[in-house]
Amino acid sequence: MQCPKCHASMHTYNRNGIQIEQCDGCRGIFLDYGELEALTRLESQWSQPGPPPAPQGYP
Repeated sequence: MQCPKCHASMHTYNRNGIQIEQCDGCRGIFLDYGELEALTRLESQWSQPGPPPAPQGYP
């Protein structure tokens, strides 16, 4: 596959079952329809809020 921007070769990577194409020349990332939404959905499952901060006081 050839990059539509700089015409260098592109490699396909598998990220959590989603195929991502990245250009070797300009390092651009190209996604097919719906892949950005799928990546966002997967990322939101992993990024959960952390525990609340411990109270700061004098012992």
